Amino acid sequence: MSFYQKATEVGSKFIKKHKLFKYGFNLSPMYRRSTAKIIYVAEDLLKISIKLPINYKNRNYMNTIFGGSMFSAVDPIPMVQLVNLLGKDYVVWDKSAEIFFKRPAKENLYAHFTYDLDEIHRIKEKVALQNEMEIIKTTALTNKAGDKVYCEVKKTIYVADKSFYKKKLAKRKVRG
Repeated sequence: MSFYQKATEVGSKFIKKHKLFKYGFNLSPMYRRSTAKIIYVAEDLLKISIKLPINYKNRNYMNTIFGGSMFSAVDPIPMVQLVNLLGKDYVVWDKSAEIFFKRPAKENLYAHFTYDLDEIHRIKEKVALQNEMEIIKTTALTNKAGDKVYCEVKKTIYVADKSFYKKKLAKRKVRG
């Protein structure tokens, strides 16, 4: 169990999970370096919003937001969000990511990460039938109004039944 998982487990006894998610991310050195900030987390964790302000810490040679800041602002959210939505009986990993730059960002950017209950139910059903699966989540970084897309990040996320995953890892170790 990672430091962040332990902190979440202990912290959720004292603070509501959505607040812990928001403040935990915003205080975490790994996320702070992206220069983004989580600005909203729904109580059910189904919706999360971030702001990536343009500032001296993330401006590139062309005086626009550095692409690495755009990616790192978006990167961890869909996976960690899904881990928390599915619960302890599942293994969730980022498998791959693609980033598509649409236009140079010379203003603050915003992104929204959403899952819905039907989607969570379908994931659980499919994992119950197949033991593992992959999903693709695409997130757009936009201006505040949401009418200009500056960047899209497409994440492939692996989801498995935890007991199946442990057996799969044990088989790999035996094969060596």
